[in-house]
Amino acid sequence: MKKMTILSTALAAAMLLGSCTDEIEMRRPPKFELPELPVVEDVQTGKKAPLYWSVYEYCYTLEQQGVANENMDITPAEWDRIIEWVATDLKPHGYDMICTDGFIPMLAKDGSGYMTHYGSMSLKDLVAKCKAKGLKVGVYDNPLWIHGPRETVIGDTKYNFGSLYWNGTGEVMNPDAQDMWFHWVVSGNPGAREYIDGFFEHYHNLGIDYIRMDFLSWYEDGKDRNMGQVGRGYGREAYARALAYIAESAKKYGIFTSLVMPHLYNDAEVEARYGNMVRIVADTGNGGWWHCSAADKGKSYTNWPNCMNMFDGFTYWSHITGRDKVLLDGDFIRLNKFDTDAEKETVISLQLMAGGPVTVADQYHNIGSNLKFYTNDELLALNTDRFVGKPLSNKLNDPNNQIWYGQLSDGDYVVGLFNREDSPRSYNLSLADLGISGEYKVRDLWRHADEGTASTLSATIPAHGCKIVRLSK
Repeated sequence: MKKMTILSTALAAAMLLGSCTDEIEMRRPPKFELPELPVVEDVQTGKKAPLYWSVYEYCYTLEQQGVANENMDITPAEWDRIIEWVATDLKPHGYDMICTDGFIPMLAKDGSGYMTHYGSMSLKDLVAKCKAKGLKVGVYDNPLWIHGPRETVIGDTKYNFGSLYWNGTGEVMNPDAQDMWFHWVVSGNPGAREYIDGFFEHYHNLGIDYIRMDFLSWYEDGKDRNMGQVGRGYGREAYARALAYIAESAKKYGIFTSLVMPHLYNDAEVEARYGNMVRIVADTGNGGWWHCSAADKGKSYTNWPNCMNMFDGFTYWSHITGRDKVLLDGDFIRLNKFDTDAEKETVISLQLMAGGPVTVADQYHNIGSNLKFYTNDELLALNTDRFVGKPLSNKLNDPNNQIWYGQLSDGDYVVGLFNREDSPRSYNLSLADLGISGEYKVRDLWRHADEGTASTLSATIPAHGCKIVRLSK
């Protein structure tokens, strides 16, 4: 990496492919004994998934057009247009944040070794612009990446950045390998805990509310399902200790953490303990129905990305999430890449039924009539309530995984009937099969229509479509 470039490429780490394995094998990875770690209580208590806009599509499109990462930027005038659009069209519906991604050079210009600029835009100025419109700012960065010169002093300690590196004698998984792209903090080294704390203090002082941290699988074992060996791999103990320090400091400074590209070994044992939110699917890439439901449908893998499409990811990992538990992230949404209105309703509904974020990647100049799918306030009420639903089955090849349900804090239920197939599907579902007894008033949240009182839900769902209903007494 160049001297002051923290990350000049975020990579669309791209739709990694690999050999298929039976889904149940993922629940039987090697067993790891964790070290004694800091106790961080109430990591997820009171948290809800964010609603926000990301620069992802803007940058990904440039990259697909052949623009080098070091040449990417967003001008102040373009930032103003983006912020005005988000504040005007999205914020009234709960989307209260703008977030950077990789791609554009991430620069440290104040000698601290922590990022201060995203391309030509000062983060301090970006926060001020957003705050003036009632918006927050999230940042793509990783507290385990070393950005500055080795002689940079870590806070008030006697240590410097040089002390954070692997010294050649500590235990790593691939000692003869070289790390690709990143310089990593060895979490057990002197100064590591203070460096991580300084990272979160830095962003807290800038007014940042959200950190999206990537490539965690590369840190843990230095392996990539598509690229093979990509680094030394600092081991399970170092990885768990790093996430513990991250959770500790993030809670201290009130910053929401999103864990990206984790292997989720031991049934997400460490991530579910220390993260606010965790990615459970491959990168969005070109998006559309392929990323939502079709990519490697019904398959899971033993390492990241465990599932290649959103629907399988949310289904497979539904058992680790819930109110006041770690939240599941299905990655960015590009509605302009979907073919039908039914598909657009499905991808928004799936995120909200699973308790995940809705992350808009469409841009002001291409969103067109798709804005209405993002701004369905009856559905977005699930996010406000911190609702987290479950599928009737979490088996990937069971048709019952297309039935989702859960209960709101006021006692109402929400039921989602999905159809991932290429032809219509009919449902005749007794509410008793979901453990819901009696008759309820039924309201269709996409049609905004009351449908009378029922104890059975009957509907024919179009290909790639859904029906989301709220049940109240």
